[in-house]
Parts: sequence; structure tokens; C-alpha cells
Amino acid sequence: MLHTLSHSGSADAEAKPSVHGIASDTERISTAMAQQSNNLVWFITGASTGFGRLLAEEVLRRGGKVIATARSLEKVADLEEKHPGQAKAYALDVTDPAQVVSIVAQATACFAPVDVLVNNAGYGVTGAIEEVSDEEYMPMFETNVFGLLRVTKALLPKMRERGSGHIINLSSIGGLIGAPGWGYYNATKFAVEGLTEALAGECEPLGIHVTAIEPGAFRTDFLGRSGKESETQIEDYASTAGKAREYFQTQAGKQKGDPQRAVEAIIAVVEAAEPPRHLLLGNAAITRFRKRLEDWTTELDTWESTTRGADFPEAEPAQVAVASAELEKAAAR
Repeated sequence: MLHTLSHSGSADAEAKPSVHGIASDTERISTAMAQQSNNLVWFITGASTGFGRLLAEEVLRRGGKVIATARSLEKVADLEEKHPGQAKAYALDVTDPAQVVSIVAQATACFAPVDVLVNNAGYGVTGAIEEVSDEEYMPMFETNVFGLLRVTKALLPKMRERGSGHIINLSSIGGLIGAPGWGYYNATKFAVEGLTEALAGECEPLGIHVTAIEPGAFRTDFLGRSGKESETQIEDYASTAGKAREYFQTQAGKQKGDPQRAVEAIIAVVEAAEPPRHLLLGNAAITRFRKRLEDWTTELDTWESTTRGADFPEAEPAQVAVASAELEKAAAR
């Protein structure tokens, strides 16, 4: 059963007349955007399970076109079989630079132009910083960060040429708040946040939107097949990182977040006339982030005098000039 979000941008939402019996300009624009989104071409990585799979299915249900990719073609081939002429399925390992270039070329030869790129491929590794080995965390960086970059750079040139497009980067509340036991995963998602903000600033004048999606805990495979635990366990971290491991082992299928509502929210972002650069998803995510902002504000206030005191005193411009000249000399050596 599909869950309907109460937003006017939904393709299923009908424009309701105003009290005078005439739809408002905002309602007409929203309806037009929703109808237009039905004709968009979406390129989705990690479309075999979780958000990627549900998003592909929902876009297809609404009449859009989907290029669905996953490491295993078998896991996305049924989308093309069920929706001939509307979906194309490809095996894509985002950690393989040559394959990224090849698949993007093949896919865009069939469905072009790509209007929406969804960088969804990714997974998590749990364990204390000291526990997780290079062999365990490096592949995650290759997928979550460098894979995202490869696919983005492969599709971005055509978006620039057209002066339109939308890039959706799947981040996480873990890209805004670090937590014991999730350090390496946090690092990949913090990287996605920084890349998203920079790219959004670069692309906004070109007519291209960029949005980071930051879900909290949702009932996907993140705590199942899409997640990994470090082999090494150190007793000293049992009360900190160990709690993350315990959560990993016990909470799969118990998360409050509804994945279907999440993908409908992502579609609403693409349909919006003015989409956000960030979208938190789930009550837990926004509650945690508001608390983080409060704590951060308190910390900023407590240390404000120290922070401001790190600049050269304004009353000594001559000393500032001398110091700047010395720095320039040192840089020139």
C-alpha cells in the first residue's frame, strides 16, 4: 500500500480550488511541476534495495523513466522487464571508473537527457576508530564518496550544457552528527555534505539544483545486508562504540522511518520550484539535529571571546601589515 505525503507537489495530489473556486497560482505551479516530473529521466545508483529500489518503483509508477543501476544486474533487471521502454537496467560498480563512464554513455544513448541523478549507492561499517581496519573502511569510502563523485562528474557535463538538472545525494543524519561506533561512516557522509554544499554553490548559477537527503533510522537494509561490523572488538570500547554494534544487531526492522514516505519526499524535492539544499527525513533526525544546534550554540557562546580573540587586534593595523608582509615573504621562499 502506498503512503501519500500531504504535499501539493505530489503527482497524486489534485489542485484544490480556493474559496472562490479558482486554483491559486501556487497550486497551479505545483500541479504543473508534478505533471512535468512524470516525464523526467532519473539515473539511480544502488537501485537493488532500500531507498533506491523504492524510488525507482515510485518514479515508474508515476510515469517517469528510470535508469536503474546496481552491482548485480539480476537485482534490477525485473524493472526493465516490467516497464519496457520506461526503464533500463545496468550492472554498475561505482568504484570502477571505466565502468562508470561506459554505463553512463550506454544509458544516456537510450534515455536522454538525464534530468535527475540520485547518488544512492552506499553502505555503513560500524566499529570504533581503532577497531575498523583499512580493508574494512576503504571500500566504504570508495563507494560512499569516490563512487558518488565519479557518477556525478560523468553526468554533470550534459546538465551544464542544458542548463538544468537535479542531483540528489543520499547523505544521513550521520553526515551532520558523529557518533561513537560510526566514525568511518560519519566521515564518508560528512564528506558528502561538504561536496554537496560546494557543488550546489557551483551549479546554482548554471540552473542545476543539488540536494543532500539526510535520513534518520529507516526500515531499509542498512542494518542488514547493506551494513558491516568490524571484525576486531576491543573491550575498552564496549560502553561507547559497542552500543552502536548492539544497535546494529538488534534494531533491524524496528526503525520508525517509513522508506515509502521517504522516497515520496525525495520526489517532492525534485518537483519543488525552489528545492532545499538539505532535507532531513524522520522525527528522530530533526530532533537530534535541533539538539545539536542548541548544544553548538551554547558552546559557541561559551568560547566566543576566545574565538574572537584569535584575530590581530584591530587597534594595531601596523602590526597586522608587518605580520602579513612576513607571511608573504615566507610563502615566497
